[in-house]
Parts: sequence; structure tokens; C-alpha cells
Amino acid sequence: MNQPELKKILIVCHSVHGNTYDMAREIARGVEQVDQAAAIVRSVPPITSAIDPEAREPSETGPALVQASDLNDCSGLILGSPTRFGNMAASMKYFLDGTGGQWASGALQGKPAGVFTSTATLHGGQESTLLTMMVPLLHHGMVIAGLPYSLPELHKTQSGGTPYGPSHLAGPDGDRALDSDEISLCRALGQRIAQLAVELDS
Repeated sequence: MNQPELKKILIVCHSVHGNTYDMAREIARGVEQVDQAAAIVRSVPPITSAIDPEAREPSETGPALVQASDLNDCSGLILGSPTRFGNMAASMKYFLDGTGGQWASGALQGKPAGVFTSTATLHGGQESTLLTMMVPLLHHGMVIAGLPYSLPELHKTQSGGTPYGPSHLAGPDGDRALDSDEISLCRALGQRIAQLAVELDS
């Protein structure tokens, strides 16, 4: 009997200090908890000259850059970006603006999607940033999933964590590590999107 084909869950992030990349890795671990799913982590190239010169360059220390084929072949999509004035970073917006081909072909229609973010301050626009990333995904006809309040971490977190998706409080220097609640919520989103991909394709 042939083994069922693995559902590829594409996790695309923009990371300057490495925080959203750290979140992406935890989300990938959640994806891998689903037997029929595999995580693929990719990054978008930076396009701003205002990037911290000490920040990680994705092509050197992070995941490979996302390609159109990654989008076409995925069974689910999860986007992550730091907050820029309550919005997604320009690099993520530029990437999404270039997905007209997938929109025209319907490549992402009916597939599950989720979002995540990291901010320097607790009230730095986490929820509005997550919402801005959802809008293009709705235009693609994707099935948006957040985090349910059945997750106990949403009730007790003192840092990141929203029903719209995982979030992280990175601190003013961007060096605060993910805490246990943030890690749990990242993994929960990965597992949820992967499970939805399996169920929607059954």
C-alpha cells in the first residue's frame, strides 16, 4: 500500500534580529508533530536600507529564500513578520505583492493559512500586524486559522500570544528569548495548520 503524500506546510518569515526565525522553527516543530505533514521554512529578502547592520542576513544564517515553486507546491502557508508601526514589514508586503501569479491561477485557494509576529514592546501592534498579514491571504481564498482559547497559554501568558496567531515580546534590544508560553503557542499553530491541511485534502 502506498504511503500518503506528505502535506508541505510552507513557513515564510522576515527576521531582522532572528526572533521571527526562532518562532518559525518552533512552528515547524508543531507541523512535524502531524504524521502526514512536513515543514518547509523559507525567508523573504530584506529590501530596506534601515536594517540593523548587525542583524542576521537570511541568505547567510537563516533559511533559504522563498521561491514561487514553494508557494505552488505547498498544502498550507504560515507567514511571520516583525511589526513596523502596527503593520507587517515592507519586505513581507513586497513578497506578497509579487504573488499575483498564484492569485490568478488560484494556487492557494482553499488551503489553510496562519500568521505570527514579534515586537519590541508588549503593546507594539502585535494584533494589528497579524491582521494586516491575513488580508492578502483572504484575497488568495485561503482558509485562515488562529489559535483557540482552549489553549491554556492564551489565558495566562504575560508576554506574547493572541487568538489571531502566535506573537513574541522581543524586548527593546530584540534579545529576549521565546518563553515557554510563546513556544507552546507557536507549536500549536504549526500543528493546527498541518492538521487542517490533512483534513481539507481528505
